[in-house]
Amino acid sequence: MTTKYEVGSVHTGKVTGIQPYGAFVALDEETQGLVHISEITHGFVKDVNEHLKLNDEVQVKVLSIDENTGKISLSIRATQEAPVEEKKEAPRKPKKRQATVKTETETPQGFNTLKDKLEEWIEQSKREEVNK
Repeated sequence: MTTKYEVGSVHTGKVTGIQPYGAFVALDEETQGLVHISEITHGFVKDVNEHLKLNDEVQVKVLSIDENTGKISLSIRATQEAPVEEKKEAPRKPKKRQATVKTETETPQGFNTLKDKLEEWIEQSKREEVNK
């Protein structure tokens, strides 16, 4: 059965069944394979019925053949040229404004700056070392 078909070969087949996950395509009277929903066309396919109907003749490429089970994976998408994607201009980002940093010469009342606190801790540490 599978000696007639090789991976990579392209054949014309007829859609014999449609399922939510893909379509069955008969390659001849005795052989059929599955076109998974992701292999139907380029882009996203939500419903197989929007792209294929029973008895449609389609070009398919053999993706793989499982010699143990005889299952054949097919692709319609692989026989079609990929659509050219339009280059979209990236949205312009607004220019970042420089943050203005205000340095106050006087410390606000009730708060110590880290610089003042650090100096206090160093002094405290020195006193503790002397007292040891």
